[in-house]
Amino acid sequence: MGGLSLLLPALLAAPPVQDPAPVMVHARTPSGQLLILRLQFRKGLSVEGRGLPRAFLAKGADAHGWVPFEQLSPDGKRWALAAFFPGDQWRSDGVRHVVRHPEVESVWTLAALFTGHGQNYDKLMAENPGLPEKLVEGDTWRIPLPLLSVDLGGQTRGADRSQPEDDLDDEARVAAYRALLTYGEDAQGKYAAYHLRKGEALYSSVVMRYTDRVDPKAVNDFAEQLARRSGIADLRSIQPGQLIKIPVSVLADPFQPEGTVGLAEEREVRAEVRRTVRVEAGPRLKGVRIVVDAGHGGVDIGAAANGAWESDFVYDIAMRVRQLLEQETDAEVSSTIRYPGLGFRTRDSIKAPSHAAEILTTPPFANDGESPTAVSVHLRWVLANELFSDFVAKHGDPKKTLFISFHADSLHPSSRGTMVYVPGAALVPARFALNGARAGRVAEMKRFSRVAFTPRQKLQGEARSRQFSETLLKALGRGDIPVHLNRPIRNVVIRNGVKWVPAVIRYSTSATKVLVEVANLANDEDAANLRDPAFRERYAVAVVNAIRAYYRG
Repeated sequence: MGGLSLLLPALLAAPPVQDPAPVMVHARTPSGQLLILRLQFRKGLSVEGRGLPRAFLAKGADAHGWVPFEQLSPDGKRWALAAFFPGDQWRSDGVRHVVRHPEVESVWTLAALFTGHGQNYDKLMAENPGLPEKLVEGDTWRIPLPLLSVDLGGQTRGADRSQPEDDLDDEARVAAYRALLTYGEDAQGKYAAYHLRKGEALYSSVVMRYTDRVDPKAVNDFAEQLARRSGIADLRSIQPGQLIKIPVSVLADPFQPEGTVGLAEEREVRAEVRRTVRVEAGPRLKGVRIVVDAGHGGVDIGAAANGAWESDFVYDIAMRVRQLLEQETDAEVSSTIRYPGLGFRTRDSIKAPSHAAEILTTPPFANDGESPTAVSVHLRWVLANELFSDFVAKHGDPKKTLFISFHADSLHPSSRGTMVYVPGAALVPARFALNGARAGRVAEMKRFSRVAFTPRQKLQGEARSRQFSETLLKALGRGDIPVHLNRPIRNVVIRNGVKWVPAVIRYSTSATKVLVEVANLANDEDAANLRDPAFRERYAVAVVNAIRAYYRG
């Protein structure tokens, strides 16, 4: 969904941003072999495989080409770090790392190298409160023994980002987060008070959790505002137990004080979820109508970072979902978009953006940049609504309709995993008519460019979509696929201070409709997952499993 800001033309016109050149270092192994070590921005440390002692390789690792740091044995890792960073001090209480190459080093890189996982980013920053997040040459970073990875003689095994709420379902999790708040008022107005817990960060555990903001710039900017509101002079000096004052005016609905409209609407939706009985289909999903949408496409590549971009990679997941549904079920399945040169095929190798895509209206609408990107977005729901209308007209059960749109976002790099958006009932209009001039001349516009929703339909739309989202997240978890921490199900997007629901689900007449942010492209691991065809296949399998479970197939 990163391309929803409609900044694509400017992005395409700008020259590509080049990563800094890798830093190369020569070092000798204990046996005297001279090897090259290479540190690359965002990609980490690797070692020339030729001549690398077998004892320096992890079991099953290949010594051909460049050997990634992760494929070194504990002895190999210790040698590589000491060779590349000869100024570091290895002491009984941990490591004192001296920044020498700030152009390619980062807090994430240090966490990955010294603690075993980049997701320990927050913990490493908490251990070095006086240092800036943007590394400065000559600064000394402390990696205490408990945070050092076990491979380096420490006590940390990978990432530990769990909180007591992580295993709860969405409603219970949100209730648990609410219980951590107290409410007060001072000279600056009403606020919700939150005390940071060990390992938590202001931007992720407060801003992203309690205010609905997920855009990286908005999150960082608002974290600074909260720090000033809470009397914190330095964001890096925050310690566990610190009181954070969150203005009531910016709280997401689930965390509003008693008696507010937002909290009442939240509770009404939750009650509707509990009342809503799921419809059933057999194991083959007979009588279920599904429309699969892949975000962006054509000249609109969407979000991009870390060697991946939104359009082609989510299109591949959507095609894998379509293929599995067609092969393994009797559900009626359609797509909103097609890449003409590819059709509905899947790909293992995706090397460059596909610059041709068309919305499957009558006639097909080319997403070629001749019309605003918003036209492509609107035509998707117009097309889907026609497909659902035809299904119901043929005596299909309107409750057995599902619209699912796949996207990938670009958030703060410390965030990762899937987030699912549902249509917040309060933000779905009672009526909406799409201006024909904005949507192109396609046959579907004549009958399906207008929508109307009763209060009951809006409430049911959010309730059923939340039920499906919960089922989807459980299926992803069983597939060992990362899910966004804190609140992975959301019913509102905030951009530039404005609340809204993505058009493809806001105006959809489907009984159940979700927009799935598969991964955070700004996170190295998420981007690597999305580039991996095996991950995309696993993801598609999990989605189909979720659909079956949702319809009790």
